[in-house]
Amino acid sequence: MNFFYIWDGKSIKKMGLIIVFAFFAAWFLYIGNIVHMPAFSTKDGPKAVYKGEKDLALTFNIGWGDEKAEPILDVLQKENVKSATFFLSGSWAERHPDLVARIVKEGFEIGILGYNYEDYSDLEDAKIRQDLAKAQVVFKKLNVKDIKLVRAPTGHFDQRTLIIAERLGYSVVHWSIDSKDWTNPGIEEIVNNVSRAKKGDIILLHASDAAKQTAKALPAIINNINKKGLKLVTVSEMLANAETRTKEIK
Repeated sequence: MNFFYIWDGKSIKKMGLIIVFAFFAAWFLYIGNIVHMPAFSTKDGPKAVYKGEKDLALTFNIGWGDEKAEPILDVLQKENVKSATFFLSGSWAERHPDLVARIVKEGFEIGILGYNYEDYSDLEDAKIRQDLAKAQVVFKKLNVKDIKLVRAPTGHFDQRTLIIAERLGYSVVHWSIDSKDWTNPGIEEIVNNVSRAKKGDIILLHASDAAKQTAKALPAIINNINKKGLKLVTVSEMLANAETRTKEIK
């Protein structure tokens, strides 16, 4: 049995529009899957990097605590890790000068995690400047020189933070892989959270006392990275070798 379909001009025009829209929708989905955005930024303004183009960066936040930082440094030493970036709050650094000195001596990079652990997106501009300036004074007293990186203490920031940090001479650093180690989900889960890391990723870990399982998870994390043939670098080294693209943040 044969069927004949009769199309009028209006139907053909409508079908053409549907095909065109479908094509563009498929194109945008394709582009979205192959292009990553390694930085947040204000429009035509300063950037907050969360991803590079190659290599891998381990980063550790330390905001408080007396017990977990040293075991993590011990593991890094045992596993022969030479490059990592530690974001330290000024208040913690002030109370632990010996550990700050060890971090520097062992060749790791230091970035600023503010002074107090406060959400910058909730603070007025003057308070953000004051918090960063207070941390700056602490690190100068500890003879930690040439700090170029800042991480928002809670991970929350807006364009004001980017502008203020830039004016103070800092780059804001976020992350692309969250280990969620501070929730203490179990060693296996922390390792699994980091296992999807690939070249260009910046990994968030913690060395504050809230992260009770990080030190035990680190050997497996480092082993997985080595198996993938990925080179560990500091965030500054990653930035020096990276080509960044931007995504507007308000």
